[in-house]
Amino acid sequence: MIRLENVTKEYDLPPGQPGQLVAADRLSLEVPAGEVFGLVGPNGAGKTTTLKMICGLMLPTAGRITVNNLDVEQEPEEVQQYIGYLADFFSVYDDLKVWEYVDYFARAYKLEPSKIPARVREVIGVLGLESKYDAFVAGLSRGMKQRLGLARAIVHDPPLLVLDEPASGLDPKARLELKDLIRRLNRDGKTVFITSHVLSDLEEICTSLAIMEKGRLVRRGKISDVMRGAGVTKRVRMRLAAPGFALGRWLAARPGVSEIKEAGLEAEFVFPGTEAELAVLVRDAVTAGALLCGVEEKVETLEALFSRLSSGEVM
Repeated sequence: MIRLENVTKEYDLPPGQPGQLVAADRLSLEVPAGEVFGLVGPNGAGKTTTLKMICGLMLPTAGRITVNNLDVEQEPEEVQQYIGYLADFFSVYDDLKVWEYVDYFARAYKLEPSKIPARVREVIGVLGLESKYDAFVAGLSRGMKQRLGLARAIVHDPPLLVLDEPASGLDPKARLELKDLIRRLNRDGKTVFITSHVLSDLEEICTSLAIMEKGRLVRRGKISDVMRGAGVTKRVRMRLAAPGFALGRWLAARPGVSEIKEAGLEAEFVFPGTEAELAVLVRDAVTAGALLCGVEEKVETLEALFSRLSSGEVM
């Protein structure tokens, strides 16, 4: 659905500051149709610049971008029919009613006039805004305005949604509702390209992701592959039902087990093996006389991985 080929975007620095700012540095990336693809990075990493180039709102200094096999630079009007874009900060017209707002953008996308009323009602229903159909935009909550922004983005039924920080400023309930909406739109066939600072949200909804740092992609792929390739640690906690077994000392003699922390009847440690190998370790502990009453596995989160990448611990 999206292909970036050696895409670079440079900005001239203000007078008196020689050189150029590189917001995107030779980006190459493919996003297959049907994915929920997350782009992660700190402020200034180049995420919004990348999204704007994909949408044709900004031209790259070098490289090529295609959406659904159409060249974004050479065929801009055709490309717009395939993209629904929700910016981090988007304008709403407070003096319009909800249906009027969606109707306005349906006409902007040149939908057939006779089909617009039915499409407006359909989209408002999909986004759960039926109760606000005749409400003025000015009276909507932040979460409802996000839904309205999504309604605007999907009114022309594009196969690709490009969402820039859609959860920004939402309360936990509205964020949960937004995630459910994105999952539903993806199930309905939409490819979603999304950025967010709420990494736990991306971890829950994305099928693949790329991590961006200073204009470059430092990791990309399926979430499981990215985590594994970055040396994500898996910590395991074992708990004994009763004293009498030297769990820490026994673990220290096991191959691959490291960073053992023992406290009372519990021991926590790093284990690099597979699920099957962990099962064997648990079986061997029981066979050796450990009265285990609990085994808990703790896999590093995307947020923890991103923190390590940003601090330079992982390259």
